[in-house]
Amino acid sequence: MFPALAIAAAASELAEVEVTFVGTAKGLESRITLPPGHRLELLDVLPIKGGGVWRAMRGSGVAAVATVRAVSLLRRVRPRVVLSVGGYASGPVAMAAAMLGIPLAIFEPNAAMGLANKVAAPFAQRAYLALVESEGGLPKIPPTVRASSVRILGVPLRQGFRGAPYRASSSARVLVLGGSQGAAPLNERVPEAMGRLVKEFPQLEIVHQSGRDRELVVRNAYEREKVDRVTVVPFIDDVAEAIAGADLVIARAGAGTVAEISAIGRAAILIPFPFAADDHQAKNAAVLAGAGGCLAIRQEAADGTRLASEVGRLLRDDATRTRMAEAARAFGRPDSARLVAEDLLRLGRWHVEANAPPVPKAVTNGVSRTTNGSGNYRRIPETH
Repeated sequence: MFPALAIAAAASELAEVEVTFVGTAKGLESRITLPPGHRLELLDVLPIKGGGVWRAMRGSGVAAVATVRAVSLLRRVRPRVVLSVGGYASGPVAMAAAMLGIPLAIFEPNAAMGLANKVAAPFAQRAYLALVESEGGLPKIPPTVRASSVRILGVPLRQGFRGAPYRASSSARVLVLGGSQGAAPLNERVPEAMGRLVKEFPQLEIVHQSGRDRELVVRNAYEREKVDRVTVVPFIDDVAEAIAGADLVIARAGAGTVAEISAIGRAAILIPFPFAADDHQAKNAAVLAGAGGCLAIRQEAADGTRLASEVGRLLRDDATRTRMAEAARAFGRPDSARLVAEDLLRLGRWHVEANAPPVPKAVTNGVSRTTNGSGNYRRIPETH
């Protein structure tokens, strides 16, 4: 939802647009206040994956009905372009767009593409990818995606996420991000790890996002470990400022979190959520680790002892932290929302002035390609 909001905001700055979001009553979209001029339409959709054959059959039946309703919705709204950002409602709407001949784009924030976007990909004129799995150092584009449609443009972020060069000092500021809902393993293990380090690093300062209704338990855990310089909050509103103020970030590896850390540029230890669909968080972390911007540790290995060892090593090594921060910032795409919005508007036949910088080269199926500001591919000589 947040990348969709960022794209909508960027598009609104570039052209006169009306934005309609389509979601479900249980989704985040139903719990947030949309910007003025935007509206929300709801569909009844159920999960398909993760519940066995019966759940898949039931979910597929509901999706078929939702697709019929989505056709009626699109005929009423009459959009010039449809963007799928994944999620339960996006599959039926994407299929309806394809049936009606409306230009269709998909946005995939994770290294492993979700089911809805996999289904929609063969019908899409654009596939905006944030990350791609890497084999032998070369990006691996999902087989359902036509190479000519691919634009690798990062994860669109809200305003405020801009690169901030890291300057190592005598500080030891650690930021812990478990996602908006918190992460129980981080809430349990990080206090233990910090307790092992507080004597060596008396300047240690911690900001810990615990998740709603979990802050008291986390504060008590730090108190037991005799860690005094800690701020525990259920949610951090200004994540960009918090990341910029950190020497080291400990976090999950959701696509948004990886993008936010990279856009600012800070050293990080990422502990992927092990039950994410298709293990996409582990793949997200692996991509950033391959770029030198983070250390990725599987949750089962990230106990208090291991975390204390790795955090202590990085806090002692200013040069390594600085290199990781620079690598993360080089990997980041703070201009992603604008780039996606510009190309999406062109797909919908709005006139947009070409002012986007060149997009970094991608390698697709063994063929080197790059894009110009409009996102159109042009062939370049092989470099590998």
